[in-house]
Amino acid sequence: MAIHKMLRRSLSAEKKSTEVPKVHLAVYVGENEKKRFVIPLSYLKNHLFQELLCQAEEEFGFHHPTGGLTIPCSEELFIDLTSHLSRT
Repeated sequence: MAIHKMLRRSLSAEKKSTEVPKVHLAVYVGENEKKRFVIPLSYLKNHLFQELLCQAEEEFGFHHPTGGLTIPCSEELFIDLTSHLSRT
């Protein structure tokens, strides 16, 4: 559950700042309403996360509606995945 709190903090911090810390990446997640999450770049090496990136490429190509990288999955699935990645 710690990752959930960390991701929530990154979401609330968005209102204060749009800056992204070094070695992190901002992504937008959600099926209807897109929410911003800041994740470590190390997640990009994981094969499960790469599958999400492939889905994003298929759905959006290089034209993401938010202006940033949009991940086409539910917020719940994304939090589950990032929770798993934070433990590995």
